[in-house]
Amino acid sequence: MLRNIVGRTVGSGAVWRQHFRKLGVVAALGAALLLLAACGADAESTPAAEPEAQPGTIVDIAVDDGRFQTLVAALQAAGLVETLQGAGPFTVFAPTDDAFAKLPEGTVDALLQDVPTLTDILLYHVVSGNVKAADVVKLDMATTAQGESVSITVDGDTVRINDAQVIITDIEASNGTIHVIDTVLLPPEPEAELGTIVDIAVGDGRFATLVAALQAADLVETLQGAGPFTVFAPTDDAFAKLPEGTVAGLLNDIPTLTDILLYHVVAGNVMAADVVKLDAATTVQGGDVSITVDGDTVRINDAQVVITDIAAANGTIHVIDTVLVPPQN
Repeated sequence: MLRNIVGRTVGSGAVWRQHFRKLGVVAALGAALLLLAACGADAESTPAAEPEAQPGTIVDIAVDDGRFQTLVAALQAAGLVETLQGAGPFTVFAPTDDAFAKLPEGTVDALLQDVPTLTDILLYHVVSGNVKAADVVKLDMATTAQGESVSITVDGDTVRINDAQVIITDIEASNGTIHVIDTVLLPPEPEAELGTIVDIAVGDGRFATLVAALQAADLVETLQGAGPFTVFAPTDDAFAKLPEGTVAGLLNDIPTLTDILLYHVVAGNVMAADVVKLDAATTVQGGDVSITVDGDTVRINDAQVVITDIAAANGTIHVIDTVLVPPQN
């Protein structure tokens, strides 16, 4: 009987052990579920981090900023919005509305109607590449998208692009960088093409008699040629000093007139600094002219040089106050 009791007790222990194992599994599962629930609650109570906003293009930033309304209007008028929304990268020296307001009255309106000039001016504010302020200050110039260069000067904390001061730097865009300036940059005027010696004589207004003589002697085409030539050009007043009737007589004596005119021409481009080093020069006519220097006074034979170094496309003009007459053979 005792054995039976012990047997039952032992058997009951095995049953309890199995029961407790089951309870342990249930408890572990419950704990895991509670932990997951707690984590879910934390996840719901903690907001997800916002993705960092990407900067807009140079044009987007200019539109949103509010200080560049005139610049944006100009970009639209010139059809450059799409360009500055492109991949780039570009560096833009962006003038504010106040910078445009510093231009003479009516300038902005006129530019909005003159698209080629406006486009040149706008592209003169753009440099290819992403040039940060730290790199700008290491330069003394930069070539713009317009083709001309801007100068860069640094004086302490002041940085200037030409005459414009940089007032804000390194505004980051998705396609480059904006540096804000306080003055509109104006590209240099293209150099006017020089006319020929004859063009200048015609346009000047002081050489009407000389031009008429060149036409009569059929020398216009010669002095419009490649040259180069150096011409000692007598003014109308110089011709007026000749005896009365001389000019009219010469216009009817073409060989003599041609000799006199060619006596005023020297082959080559002889500037004033070179003329004063000479004591004579051989003319295209074949005869020589004497050159004398007395202080600031330079004479070709008896004629005084009154203006020097008028540049022409095919040589140089020095103006004289007396007609040169070649020596008689």
